Amino acid sequence: MASHTKARHIRREARVGWLFALPFFLFFLVSFIIPIISSAYSSLFTKKLTDGGFGPEKLVFTGLDNYTQVLGEPAFWSGLVNVAEYGVIKIPLVMISALALALLLDSLAASGVKTFRLLYFLPYAIPGVVGAILWTNLYSPNLSPFNAILGLFGTDSSLFTSQAMLNPSMANMTAWTFVGYNMIIFMATLKSVPHELYEAARIDGASEWQIVWRIKLPMLRGAAVITVLMSIIGTVQWFNEPVVMRTTVPTISSDYTPMMMAYQQAFDSQDMGLASATSILMALIAGVLAAVWLIYQASLNKKNTGGDNK
Repeated sequence: MASHTKARHIRREARVGWLFALPFFLFFLVSFIIPIISSAYSSLFTKKLTDGGFGPEKLVFTGLDNYTQVLGEPAFWSGLVNVAEYGVIKIPLVMISALALALLLDSLAASGVKTFRLLYFLPYAIPGVVGAILWTNLYSPNLSPFNAILGLFGTDSSLFTSQAMLNPSMANMTAWTFVGYNMIIFMATLKSVPHELYEAARIDGASEWQIVWRIKLPMLRGAAVITVLMSIIGTVQWFNEPVVMRTTVPTISSDYTPMMMAYQQAFDSQDMGLASATSILMALIAGVLAAVWLIYQASLNKKNTGGDNK
């Protein structure tokens, strides 16, 4: 009788748990799963004129033709090169800056931690488009407050909007927005480490640098995996910064990134099949990069665990 009552109690708790989780699953289905399925389906069709080109348009199944067309576009590959260059600059810049700030604010010598934590996090509260507009004005040769500083070094005021500096300039925009967000993740992880561990290390004669290298950094490995993973996905979706900078920098084309190319295909060319194919290809690239990163981290963990066991 007692076991029957316990089983019934467990089933009731499970039902309650699923009911609480139901809004999330519904939102996930509507905002994520259904759009992916719809986009994948749309990518297999294209609009063609009927009656030898004189009739109305209708959707025609073309299989993988849209994917072939996108992969044959030079603009798609040049956009991928821009995304790769942007990511190589942005991801290390964000991660290293966020990690350094988190370790600094977690140190014994830090004071006013709450104030600085809020100040560093505030840029994340500003919408990305607004932040991009702000930095675009700061980079503008006519408005930039950096012109006086650049003049001291004999550098042209259009340095930040030159072709060679476009991607680093936009990587700086993103770093300004997301450093504080990633810093909070690192700090939350550091706060979960028992302080007795630090005290024991100090009693054993460890310096603060040794505590950072031997205790804090290894504890942050899991948080670093997640933050880099999110940065990879965000990099592949790169859109806001080049769109905003394009209003003042004519060298940024309308297909500067693959996501801008998809926008152009969807709204300028009215070709949803091509736009969907471009989006699906970028989603696949993001998935592959994320999988490679996770496999690499799993192999590192396995290697370290094996080394510890030995």
